[in-house]
Amino acid sequence: MKIALLGYGKMGKIIEKIALSRKHEIVLTIDHDNLHDLTAENLQKADAVIEFTMPASVLSNIDHCFNAGVPIVVGTTGWHDKIDEVKQRCEEGNNALMYATNFSVGVNIFFHINRMLAKVMNNYPYYDVQVEEIHHTQKLDAPSGTAITIAEGIIDNLESKNEWVNVLTTDDSHDDGNVATDQLLIESMRIDSVPGTHTVIYDSEVDTIEFKHTAHNRNGFALGAVLAAEWLHDKKGFYSVEAMFDFKA
Repeated sequence: MKIALLGYGKMGKIIEKIALSRKHEIVLTIDHDNLHDLTAENLQKADAVIEFTMPASVLSNIDHCFNAGVPIVVGTTGWHDKIDEVKQRCEEGNNALMYATNFSVGVNIFFHINRMLAKVMNNYPYYDVQVEEIHHTQKLDAPSGTAITIAEGIIDNLESKNEWVNVLTTDDSHDDGNVATDQLLIESMRIDSVPGTHTVIYDSEVDTIEFKHTAHNRNGFALGAVLAAEWLHDKKGFYSVEAMFDFKA
């Protein structure tokens, strides 16, 4: 398969390495120093595009791919409020897009079990719940897209929580702020060189239950993005990453 990469920083280079190891060909790489090469003609050389850039450029990149008629896998976060609008444009234009806050296979297993666990915890209302996420200090958005997906999975399945609120800290202190009982706290911490750690904590007076995912590096995110491109390249429509996983439970 021929793949174009929009964003050629750390993630882009890891995606390239994994794609090549899976016998794909990289036909285009776009970064801030060669934006003039981002044309419909160049994009149409690819069977699929993988996009990992910045929130400020993601919508423009999606438009370029829609105009070129090339499927796009989007890993950039921070544009959550525009998803419905992009989905409508995708479907009306008969285009193909897959979006995820996190393409890691392990994280998507975590998402699935998180939803199941929240349903179980409806039977035990004496536990309160919060989400903690730790990322490297270069992480621009807080909370992370992954943390938002975790929180929404809880809110959709746990009757006691109706919305999430975020507190950003830069050390190991824990500040619950003024969180109402029906609000789900997401505590975001930024620590050097942490690829990503997410923990769901159910706490009661007698014990604490912790459910955690720890990324050791970026390879899992990159592999998942390549798997998504393989899955998407011959399809039409707007998809979340759950579509390519076959979770039976």
